[in-house]
Amino acid sequence: MTAPTLPGPAALSLQPVSRQRFGFLRELLRRPSGLFGVIILAIFTLLALVPDLLVGPLQTAVTATGPRLGPPSIEFPLGTDELGRSILNLTVHATRISMVIGLLATFITVAIGAVLGIVSGYVGGRFDALLMRIADFFLVLPTFVLAIILTAIIRDAIGTGSREIGGIRLSLLVIVVVIGITSWSSAARIIRSQTLSLKERAFVDRARVIGASSSHIMRRHILPNVVNLIVANAVLTFAGAILTETTLSFVGLGDPFQPSWGQLLEAARSTGAPGLGAWWYFVPAGASVVLVVFAFTLLGNALDDILNPKLAGRR
Repeated sequence: MTAPTLPGPAALSLQPVSRQRFGFLRELLRRPSGLFGVIILAIFTLLALVPDLLVGPLQTAVTATGPRLGPPSIEFPLGTDELGRSILNLTVHATRISMVIGLLATFITVAIGAVLGIVSGYVGGRFDALLMRIADFFLVLPTFVLAIILTAIIRDAIGTGSREIGGIRLSLLVIVVVIGITSWSSAARIIRSQTLSLKERAFVDRARVIGASSSHIMRRHILPNVVNLIVANAVLTFAGAILTETTLSFVGLGDPFQPSWGQLLEAARSTGAPGLGAWWYFVPAGASVVLVVFAFTLLGNALDDILNPKLAGRR
């Protein structure tokens, strides 16, 4: 093979995968925005992984020991809610729920977008036109409004109750699925555009000549060269999923038995905490949402600099 003569994307696909990933991570951490974003996300990931170790088990109305809507103190650094539960305890445990929902929703969104984008761009023709019209439909409709409608319909249809799958209540999984099926269109269009360019490259033509099937070409030649785009879209999708879950929970479509940041904000609103001056009830959850979205925004900027160095040089 004559790897040095291949176009850029093809040459990248010939490098060891581990070496590509290490180099990509090093480039990401070299940028202040990327490093700062990774640090913030690492902190929240730690909170999500070991909440019991950091703040103890999730407090309930039975195990609460604090005063009603007590302000921050030495015993309760972030104050208490209307039931006397520690806001610090609730916020840390809510981190796991919000991050898990964001992660699962991002996986579904990116998986659908990547598969449909690659297949649509490579196959072309009427199949491509049909898929893109469906994608346009989801792009035109307001995602949040559609998510509210679908969440309510699905929950009424299947009846969530107290059933769990993998330790996550079915009501939360409904939110995950709804976010996934309403947010894939943007990723699909971006990946399709790159696929349209890649399928005309010389290395894809050579694969066709030697008899490689379409599925083999898409899996072994197209997919490795759109991984960076998939990662970049996943970063932005994660931030959007966190915001969507927070908003759905805030309007009452969350699960009070597995509190997320949005659920805490909704509880603070329904309790009247803003009017009572109990800022400690809603500020921690709100600040957590802002920090996580800010971290993903920083990562998105860093990834944009890496994937589009010419644009970065003009800033």
